[in-house]
Amino acid sequence: MESYTVVRPEHLNQYGHLFGGCLLKWVDEIAWIAASRDHPGCQFVTIGMDRVAFHRGVQLGAVLRFDATAQTRGRTSVTYAVRVFADDLNTGAEEAIFSTAITFVRLDETGRKIPLPTTAV
Repeated sequence: MESYTVVRPEHLNQYGHLFGGCLLKWVDEIAWIAASRDHPGCQFVTIGMDRVAFHRGVQLGAVLRFDATAQTRGRTSVTYAVRVFADDLNTGAEEAIFSTAITFVRLDETGRKIPLPTTAV
């Protein structure tokens, strides 16, 4: 799944760069949407990211492209690889700024882990 967002003033820290927490929120949300679309009817919660490493700072007005791809599937969990790129709208070039793998587990209404359906998109 692919998604985009624009870095706005409310996303910046005191030094004028994107807050890391904003980026992590977007990554979590976009990966959750991808997992939920690939597994309709499943209730997922985030259980972890494999690493958090920011490759470069991001300034006001940057357009970010998020690419979330299914990576692995367990009995009750799914993992998505997420890559984030900053687009240069003047040149059309883009630069990788962040990547991670995020894992979700399926829960029932009482909060207990349950198996994934046998078929998925």
